[in-house]
Amino acid sequence: MSRSIAYTSSPLLASRTPVWRSKFIVAAIALGFVGLAARAAYIQVIANDFFQKQGEVRFARTLELPSNRGRILDRNGLILASSVPAPSIWAIPEDVERDKAQMQKLAKLLDMPLADLNKRLEDEDKSFVWLKRQVDESVAQQITALGLKGIYQRMEYRRQYPEGEAAAHVVGFTNVEDKGQEGIELAFNKELAGRNGSRRVIKDRLGRVVEAVGETVAPADGHDLQLSVDSKVQFFAYQKLRDAVLLHKAKAGSVVVLDVVTGEVLALANYPSYSPMKRHNLSGAQLRNRALTDTFEPGSVMKPFTIGLALETGRVTPQTPIDTGAGRLTITGSTISDSHPNGVLTVEGVIQKSSNIGTTKIAMQMQPREMWETFSQAGFGQKPQISFPGAVSGRLRPYKTWRPIEQATMSYGYGLSASLFQMARSYTVFSNDGQIIPVTMLKNSEPAVGVPVFSARTAGQVRKMLQLAAGPGGTGQKAQTIGYSVGGKSGTAYKQVGKGYGSAGNRKYRGWFVGMAPIEKPRIIIGVMIDEPGAGQYYGGAVAAPVFSEVAQQTLRMMGVQPDMAVKPQIVAEAEEESL
Repeated sequence: MSRSIAYTSSPLLASRTPVWRSKFIVAAIALGFVGLAARAAYIQVIANDFFQKQGEVRFARTLELPSNRGRILDRNGLILASSVPAPSIWAIPEDVERDKAQMQKLAKLLDMPLADLNKRLEDEDKSFVWLKRQVDESVAQQITALGLKGIYQRMEYRRQYPEGEAAAHVVGFTNVEDKGQEGIELAFNKELAGRNGSRRVIKDRLGRVVEAVGETVAPADGHDLQLSVDSKVQFFAYQKLRDAVLLHKAKAGSVVVLDVVTGEVLALANYPSYSPMKRHNLSGAQLRNRALTDTFEPGSVMKPFTIGLALETGRVTPQTPIDTGAGRLTITGSTISDSHPNGVLTVEGVIQKSSNIGTTKIAMQMQPREMWETFSQAGFGQKPQISFPGAVSGRLRPYKTWRPIEQATMSYGYGLSASLFQMARSYTVFSNDGQIIPVTMLKNSEPAVGVPVFSARTAGQVRKMLQLAAGPGGTGQKAQTIGYSVGGKSGTAYKQVGKGYGSAGNRKYRGWFVGMAPIEKPRIIIGVMIDEPGAGQYYGGAVAAPVFSEVAQQTLRMMGVQPDMAVKPQIVAEAEEESL
């Protein structure tokens, strides 16, 4: 049975509540709202910079807008190096789903072991990790098709080198950050690289751009660079050099082609070489730009400078007889010899037969200082002034330290060292009427301005001797071409083994040939070096001169130089052996 209650009669409900209590509650609520409003004002107005900065730290990013690296072109505008878009693969480790089958497919596409892929994804605290930079477009499309969560792509640029191995030592290459590492890519990195731009954005945690903030700085693309190199001459020279190295089972080889009017380098090649786009497991031997970095005793290639000095000073004429005797000469206890007895030779014959004794007898009439000054003026012992990394100075000792036997051996190319590049440039003294000219790797249409070393008369006399040396009865007969007159000097030098040259049956050699064509009015100079030929022949006239012949003939045709002699070549006999 229920009983009704009269609430109005309840003492608790009937008691009067103090007014201050309700006012206090209302005031407290109002004060809370005021505090919230003040806090909001503080965050959004007073301390706005601090909180914006904290937000930017978490979500604002500066995106780099990469500039397009400039192209490297040959003298005719053909591309030697250019940049193409290439996707790079990255990931947010904590978001990646580790399905084993999918991971195996991804690892295969990235061409890496699954263990390496998993290792890169181990640190889940990271919000960004590269998986592979600059992959092929087809690979990127297959990765996209996998539909893997947490795997993303970013577009970058990758260098391409159409000429491959043939121009590798000229062009060089860049690293994955598109910075030059070798060759022209390194020497002119600043000009080619340009300037990257930037864009300030807000990103979400998945790396997606939500909003752009601030101004965008546009990238400035790098400048194109036009070289003096002719890609066709470069390829042909490399091909013939490679064939010679393989034919003679040599260790290596180099070739340099110069335009003697402008001083431009038309070709510079080495073998072994490498592909700039496939640089895995490369050796130092492949990367070395031997034509510029390696120095050797040049041997008989130096003789024209000694003879030129004697002609210039009036000590001899081209027809002065020099008695070379039975082919042996002793100076201060050391014996100098020729490959075989030559008896009495004219000065012209000394160059033609490459007589060490004849050259020595002429050199010993001169003061060491005279020889040193002439060699120095011809560029020996000095670093070539060329915008290219790795060029070396070679070695030319001060004349005050020369002993008589050293003066004698330097006259025919022992006791000093030079690179093939230096040797080729030094011969501009004879091709340019006695003046040595500067050389360049950049296109230059203006004639080079030279520095006098010999008179035009002396240079002409030496050119005639070089023609005899490359003709019948000379040591460089195999340098002759069809349709063009040539002149040059072969050289064969022992390679140093420790402090000496090895025993008689265990010696190693380098074969040289440096020459020019056409001989009356030279247009090109070509230097060839074959290092350690091992197939039986090792004389420069046998291993290097044929490369000169083929490259000279092809280059002159490409340049449109008219033949200056009958088509029939002059070779009538086997080349003479040169003295070592």
